[in-house]
Amino acid sequence: MAREKAVLAYSGGLDTSVMIKWLIEEKDIDVVAMVGDVGQKRQDLDFIRQKAIDMGAQECLVLDLREEFVNEYLTLALSANALYENKYPLVSALSRPILVKHLVRIAEQYQAQYVVHGCTGKGNDQVRFEVGALTLNPDLKIVAPVREWDLLTREAEMDWARARGVPVPTTMAEPYSIDDNIWGRTIECGILEDPWEEPPSDIYQLTQDPDMGPDQPEYVVVGFKAGVPSAIDGQPISFMEIITRLNEIGGKHGYGRIDMVENRLVGLKSREIYETPGALALIEAHKALEDLTLERDLLHYKLTIEQEWATQVYYGHWYSPLKQALDAFLASTQPSVNGDVRLKFHKGSCLAVGRRSDCSLYDFGLATYGEKDSFDRNASKGFIDIFGLSVQTWARQQRKLK
Repeated sequence: MAREKAVLAYSGGLDTSVMIKWLIEEKDIDVVAMVGDVGQKRQDLDFIRQKAIDMGAQECLVLDLREEFVNEYLTLALSANALYENKYPLVSALSRPILVKHLVRIAEQYQAQYVVHGCTGKGNDQVRFEVGALTLNPDLKIVAPVREWDLLTREAEMDWARARGVPVPTTMAEPYSIDDNIWGRTIECGILEDPWEEPPSDIYQLTQDPDMGPDQPEYVVVGFKAGVPSAIDGQPISFMEIITRLNEIGGKHGYGRIDMVENRLVGLKSREIYETPGALALIEAHKALEDLTLERDLLHYKLTIEQEWATQVYYGHWYSPLKQALDAFLASTQPSVNGDVRLKFHKGSCLAVGRRSDCSLYDFGLATYGEKDSFDRNASKGFIDIFGLSVQTWARQQRKLK
């Protein structure tokens, strides 16, 4: 009888390397490892693949998912101007659905019964991996070794690894928990667990201290087609290249740092630090262009949809029917979001200081107070009388009752 098989979301670190051995020894399961490149800090992917094989994995698939991640996931996030709790661009929550998609695809390809992740029992990602996987294939089983094994300390895990030939770090891991992809970088744990403590400077890698940024501001013009970034300073380049360029420019000017206490899905509050210069700059530009090109009531209603979209994605519901319905609404708003936005970077800030579009709803004649004013002021009195009729009627009745 053939052994059961599992597909493991593999990073190449100590935890997931130990998991390969653990699954083989404790669960008697064959392992196929999967590494997904979504633009995280560059690693030696060939080394990681060989390490998985050395640990006993039957295969280790290394997938370059960057273009797919940008074009099929980040485009949707930008159409939603996605800011969880109206504060920060989703980072980890955006990469998990694409990893889950390919974990499930590979599980089906290899006829595996299990999907395995390395998330802890108190974080958001365990929910995202498991809900996402079971939405795509409800017949799969989930294994979360960190929730099961009795390796309660880092030292115990390293001892277990040494006894089985798993390479371990020569020094203890850095005190921070870090996750990153092309859209940004998240940092938590260590001294950051005290919300009163100012973050130490050594946690930042994408952005320099705003006070040390250039003394002169830098202007960048971002072009959009149907809501998707398509050019920098008039030069057509890919969305992925634009993110990379704005990460560099924003980081140089110290823009994109967020220090917040967020409300995790599992119910606890967590202090998190984010570096998202490119993502924040693009959301700023996209919003500025929508202000120019979307009709007022649509724009106002879209704000509600944006918050719900961000919450659904944060909660791991990327593949849910509600999330798909919200996608459809957002897609209907983007065809007219065409044009250019001029951004100004300086000392930790990024401002939209200019916008233009062939789809603009800005009418100079209606807006100006100068000689070319075309607004009919005589219509205002009747409009105000009718607009305020309901509350005036209520107010008269209140006065009688009092």
